[in-house]
Amino acid sequence: MAPHTWHPRRRTILQAALAATVLSRPALAETAPLRLGWLVALTGPGSSTGIGFNRGLTFAIDEVNRAGGVRGRQIEVVTRDTQGDPTKAVNASVELTRSLKVAAIWGPVNSGEALAVTPILARSRTPMIHPCFVDQLIDPEKFPQAFRLAPDNEQLGRATTKYVAEVLKVTQVALVGDATGYGTTCVNAYTPMVKQAGGTLAYSGTIEASQADLTADVTRMRDAGAKVISFWSANAGFAARLLNARGQLGWDVPVVGNPSLGTGETRALLGKAEYWDRVYQLGFRSCSAEASGKMPDRTADFLKRIEGKIKLADTSLWYVAGGYDAGHMFADAVRERGDSPDEIIGYWNTLSPYPGIWGDYRFSPQQHNGYPDDGIVLSLANSFRDGIFQIAPGFS
Repeated sequence: MAPHTWHPRRRTILQAALAATVLSRPALAETAPLRLGWLVALTGPGSSTGIGFNRGLTFAIDEVNRAGGVRGRQIEVVTRDTQGDPTKAVNASVELTRSLKVAAIWGPVNSGEALAVTPILARSRTPMIHPCFVDQLIDPEKFPQAFRLAPDNEQLGRATTKYVAEVLKVTQVALVGDATGYGTTCVNAYTPMVKQAGGTLAYSGTIEASQADLTADVTRMRDAGAKVISFWSANAGFAARLLNARGQLGWDVPVVGNPSLGTGETRALLGKAEYWDRVYQLGFRSCSAEASGKMPDRTADFLKRIEGKIKLADTSLWYVAGGYDAGHMFADAVRERGDSPDEIIGYWNTLSPYPGIWGDYRFSPQQHNGYPDDGIVLSLANSFRDGIFQIAPGFS
């Protein structure tokens, strides 16, 4: 067999091909879609929150892509339905970061899932923003890549305990959460807050959110002398069952707490419309109406833009607004800095403020809790109309 020889022309052709390959890589990178991971429960008992956030995110990304994308690249949202299951959320986060190489992650929207996912994303240094309330989810030293768009539990606890003590003027509290990481954390965190506000715990405990009949539990709260129920679960079905049990017992004490008390899904599950009376859920000034019906100008403009495009009859406006803000916050980070973890995190660390629809967020390298105290209000659950609530009496 003749010895193999390397022809000069073959070398020239190969060198040209290699050069073309190298030169094509930046071009491909510059036109490939930007992937944003989205961890959310779109099915299951806690899905009402995720569905609202998803509508806002979808609208924002469509808006960005129709305008030409970011640096000529379209944004691709890679969604994984976690069904409210922390194990599913963990598995999805590994897939999104290792296999699909997303640039950042929005979510989860459930604190139990976020408690499991956040350390994993910290190890991969994947930028994440989420709307979960549990305090431990934000720690710029342990989790330098994690940012919160929502208030934390301490902010929400101060708002509710102050309202109970100063506006409702009651002291005997039934403090109840669901038996998830979120509900348990809330009960533990709010117990000292109730006492610091001059209240006493007539009842305190967690209940399985799937429990079909809450009559016995609500009876124990009533018989213990509670004058208000402080409720902490994101599960709309659980909220409705508690309100139904209270109504069926003819016990008209006020109920305050998690925004799940005021969702369209909760309303649909109530036995009677009056079971929604004297129910005050946490709300947000940016997405609530004054007694006159007036809303902030920025929100009123947003409502005009989404009219006929986003359904609000069965969700809260602030869910939609939060998803919208998250989408634009990701797009703006890539537009202003780039799509590497350091560039996205670096941009978010400079936002002071970032003018969103849900709120004006302020971040720094030392502070990743971005929601302002004065943006938190309580709202009248039975004032719900097309995603909007009326601010409860007691807030100017």
